[in-house]
Amino acid sequence: MIGLRSPAGQCMVGAKMAAAAAASIRERQTVALKRMLNFNVPHIKNSTGEPVWKVLIYDRFGQDIISPLLSVKELRDMGITLHLLLHSDRDPIPDVPAVYFVMPTEENIDRMCQDLRNQLYESYYLNFISAISRSKLEDIANAALAASAVTQVAKVFDQYLNFITLEDDMFVLCNQNKELVSYRAINRPDITDTEMETVMDTIVDSLFCFFVTLGAVPIIRCSRGTAAEMVAVKLDKKLRENLRDARNSLFTGDTLGAGQFSFQRPLLVLVDRNIDLATPLHHTWTYQALVHDVLDFHLNRVNLEESSGVENSPAGARPKRKNKKSYDLTPVDKFWQKHKGSPFPEVAESVQQELESYRAQEDEVKRLKSIMGLEGEDEGAISMLSDNTAKLTSAVSSLPELLEKKRLIDLHTNVATAVLEHIKARKLDVYFEYEEKIMSKTTLDKSLLDIISDPDAGTPEDKMRLFLIYYISAQQAPSEADLEQYKKALTDAGCNLNPLQYIKQWKAFAKMASAPTSYGNTTTKPMGLLSRVMNTGSQFVMEGVKNLVLKQQNLPVTRILDNLMEMKSNPETDDYRYFDPKMLRGNDSSVPRNKNPFQEAIVFVVGGGNYIEYQNLVDYIKGKQGKHILYGCSELFNATQFIKQLSQLGQK
Repeated sequence: MIGLRSPAGQCMVGAKMAAAAAASIRERQTVALKRMLNFNVPHIKNSTGEPVWKVLIYDRFGQDIISPLLSVKELRDMGITLHLLLHSDRDPIPDVPAVYFVMPTEENIDRMCQDLRNQLYESYYLNFISAISRSKLEDIANAALAASAVTQVAKVFDQYLNFITLEDDMFVLCNQNKELVSYRAINRPDITDTEMETVMDTIVDSLFCFFVTLGAVPIIRCSRGTAAEMVAVKLDKKLRENLRDARNSLFTGDTLGAGQFSFQRPLLVLVDRNIDLATPLHHTWTYQALVHDVLDFHLNRVNLEESSGVENSPAGARPKRKNKKSYDLTPVDKFWQKHKGSPFPEVAESVQQELESYRAQEDEVKRLKSIMGLEGEDEGAISMLSDNTAKLTSAVSSLPELLEKKRLIDLHTNVATAVLEHIKARKLDVYFEYEEKIMSKTTLDKSLLDIISDPDAGTPEDKMRLFLIYYISAQQAPSEADLEQYKKALTDAGCNLNPLQYIKQWKAFAKMASAPTSYGNTTTKPMGLLSRVMNTGSQFVMEGVKNLVLKQQNLPVTRILDNLMEMKSNPETDDYRYFDPKMLRGNDSSVPRNKNPFQEAIVFVVGGGNYIEYQNLVDYIKGKQGKHILYGCSELFNATQFIKQLSQLGQK
């Protein structure tokens, strides 16, 4: 009655076009979403006709997938007049088609059936983020029959888009219900086998969707005896089953070979978070990772509290309410793209340079505005520029561009200032430098106890992070007497010792399993304070902040990838298991069939990842001509969120 189709098999033309145009996972997922919003026919950019006006109904999962990729303006260009949450109160709009983009859950299906009964829309295009089961499909069919709405259900599609793309080369599994696949969920001592199966199935379902969207069947490598191995076994089985069912396979025909290099398959390296617990706790020094560490930043949006100035309020007046501002840090933002991986002092300097070059052009803008009779900073008037052709002179073509530049400078001035306040208030440069020394086993110039006991250095959480990194990286655990002394200092500093409790158990267990991870032996070299930014005219008073320059050092995840991608023999990775879902008989071996180095690889961290690792991989691949890597993780957390999970695991 209602046939289920998968866009992978359905839109071969679409796949061909996508393969020609789209390379990165971000582009591929965007192409798939646009095709869906275009009633599952490929979206052709320069068609002149008006789009068909429609309503988009999504659940929170769908919202999280769409929001980092498509802006409200792009949705409007695709004909989306309204976008509403499935479980909100929605009024009937009987003459408009509705495109649904939801997870196939029990409550979502019930609500969709209710919509059919209430005849809310003219027609229904039902798209499921992840594959819907036969029985749930029958529920929808029965509801459509009962509501005499069979003809209105135009299409039902499995979209296989159950993952969130944040960068051209980075994705995360989910944002909603992420505690279900969190580090804590996987490492809970009291987890039952069935619960663990559910966690693994959730991760595998998303990874499967990822490879359907990528249009490639990977070769899988993973460490033994970890959650990563459980994911590998299940994913291998799922890919194998899909390939075996030739009629319905999602990896056949034109969709395949649509990677960046169609001749070679990608490598998927599955690593377990437990191979490196120090990096997620590490204080960082690059822009994007700092924003994620100290500000409220998720799904590419940063939320800032702006203090609305106290200076002019009379004494005794109530302090003004803080304004909340949110900014999207997107690929369109050239400054962000260029500097998100730069050390912070460099970012501050670049913002300053941009500001100076803008000021030089600003007088020009004022001149243009007065020519056009657009005094005042009215944004509305500026957006009318395009219609206001009569007054436009050739010089004005640069005006929108300049105003956009100004918007980005303001945005980064605000964001960088907020980051700088944290760096100065918490002495984050001192922490970063000290942790780098600990992790690279360099001699320390100051005792750890001094920093922990210094009331001006950082928050209790900063101190705890530093101590945990010391404890994790130490070849020899500190003696009981020393540990007691540290514990006392940490408690006096207001730290919660639960995370240490967990790390102690973890370390004892990891010691039995393997040697401690090494973090390379490089150091940061202070370059003397920044001179240019120190000018009094600068927005950023960097006084007292060290200008640390990063040297490339490979973190454990990058090192593992390097061994496996380049086919290097190394005790760390020699016993990694090898799976090839295309081989007819699955064989358990760690002997790679493929002896050539890989051109494309995906590193996926089971148990959560962070921007420090992502940036480290990006820096690593820069030196490798023609190679591509993607970083993925089951959830993206910053140190605060990770410490919280460790704390819950360490509770007695």
